[in-house]
Amino acid sequence: MNLVTGATGHIGNVLVRHLLSRGERVRAMLMPGEDPSPLDGLEVEQVEADVLDYQSLLGALRDVDVVYHLAGIISILPGRNHLVDAVNVIGTRNVLQAARLSGVNRLVYTSSIHALTRMPHGITIDESVPFDPKHAISAYDHSKAQASLEVLKAVQAGLDAVIACPTGVIGPYDYRGSEMGQLILDCVNRKPMFYVDGAYDFVDVRDVAQGLALAAERGQTGESYILSGERLSVIGMIKTVQDIIGKQLLTMKMPMRLARFAARFTPLYYQIARVKPRFTSYSLDTIISNSVISHAKARRELGYTPRPLRESLADTVRWILQQRSNQTGSA
Repeated sequence: MNLVTGATGHIGNVLVRHLLSRGERVRAMLMPGEDPSPLDGLEVEQVEADVLDYQSLLGALRDVDVVYHLAGIISILPGRNHLVDAVNVIGTRNVLQAARLSGVNRLVYTSSIHALTRMPHGITIDESVPFDPKHAISAYDHSKAQASLEVLKAVQAGLDAVIACPTGVIGPYDYRGSEMGQLILDCVNRKPMFYVDGAYDFVDVRDVAQGLALAAERGQTGESYILSGERLSVIGMIKTVQDIIGKQLLTMKMPMRLARFAARFTPLYYQIARVKPRFTSYSLDTIISNSVISHAKARRELGYTPRPLRESLADTVRWILQQRSNQTGSA
């Protein structure tokens, strides 16, 4: 039996689909009262549990062989966030302890490329770069770095665990609308696209799911594996989607100085408007940071082979249009 925490998230629900396609049994862990619709139509056992409720974790882990721990809070807001720390660090610590007590055979922790030290341009980022909570630039980076160190500590205590570090995840089945998923949706809707110079490494969510399964099968205990894809500029992504949909988009480049100034005020706007943050100083720092990232270790040791990014974008556009058609048909 496989347990997937965070099973309704973007990576989570795609991982569930991947495991089921291989004929494996899957138990999906959901927060109490959480919307299970991303799992609709899937032959998966659902269980409610909270990573901050240790007793509920013991129930979820009963008779489980492999745990894929993905549950967490993603945030691109600057500054400290106690809820992010609690869920991502203390929650992970609880999962690790419950996994050891329950006698699971292996745990795969989904960390993040942002858990690693941010390296200067000119240096290729690989698994030799350490997890670094001390120099993290956001609560999210700090929490993922600290949680990754908790996993390594649990390995030293006898738990069989491996760590996977995806880069910027895109792809279909993005039911909750990630930051990059929203950008692609805006392109499909032909909204005016404001952008700044910058680029990042993006990876298909389906390749991440496959990479996690490969890490469970072939990963070496205590090792980490970067699951990266292809480096693409922001305007390159917009133009690729524009080409895929066959429609001209209005694009406007924003000077970085102006973007930096505007980013000072966006956290307050998102708080007042109660909408999901998309543009912050953290997101700006990310797209101008070093994003030359290697997945050579995952390719060599796991057999990880990510697909071309254009294919991912085309499939994402197709999925968005199919979702729209389904909603129109059911209206």
